Amino acid sequence: MTIRSGLAQAFYYGGYDLSGDTGSANDLGGGLAGTQDTTPINKSAYRRIGLLRDGRISWTSFFNDAVGAAHERLGALPTADQHLMWLTGSSIGSPAACMVGKQIDYNPSRPQDGSLTISVNAQANGFGLEWCDLLTAGVRTDTTATNGASLDLGTGSTAFGLQAYLQVLAFTGTSVTIKLQESSDDGSGDAWADVTGGAFTAVSSGPTVERIQTGRTQTVERYLRVVTTGTFSNVQFVVAVNRNATEVLF
Repeated sequence: MTIRSGLAQAFYYGGYDLSGDTGSANDLGGGLAGTQDTTPINKSAYRRIGLLRDGRISWTSFFNDAVGAAHERLGALPTADQHLMWLTGSSIGSPAACMVGKQIDYNPSRPQDGSLTISVNAQANGFGLEWCDLLTAGVRTDTTATNGASLDLGTGSTAFGLQAYLQVLAFTGTSVTIKLQESSDDGSGDAWADVTGGAFTAVSSGPTVERIQTGRTQTVERYLRVVTTGTFSNVQFVVAVNRNATEVLF
């Protein structure tokens, strides 16, 4: 990987592409909400342990009142959990900040120069913010059952499971199942196999979103890919995955 600018980003919210209505990301943050001091009296320096995971995404939106655009999606101030994906690129393996969270505000600002922008913030609910890798090259469009290109995670297998995020932007057909497959050598000698717990719920309409996670001690191989099966003529979707390098509990 090389140093990159912030050009050609993308933002998906609840199965809708809000990239064209978004001016900037103001804060993409996650990690520990704080630490607890556990320093005993026989130590001469502080000792701390981490506390709860957290996450947040805040951004500046433009006012667009078209159907399915930013105002319709964000101005409703939904109280249910929302699914947010901020993509730093459109290639398989590009980092993506993914979060399930609550949208907490929708604040328009109209200064004297006549411009109109809206400040929006979302806070994580249940899982914190996760930095994932794209398993699709941005939005992928399948018109029939397809085996997608693979992602080389480059460090052999791990033994701590994974989390994956899906946003389906459009769907035509009866149903489609979108699932993850794995191989230790990109299918050369080790045939591709379904990841246990790596299938999203079958989709029969869109937009729709889902987050899944496998077992916490599950082995995940070096190569991953996304495949689709079912009866459909069009599905447009984005998938990102976070393969854990250490034990993670939510």
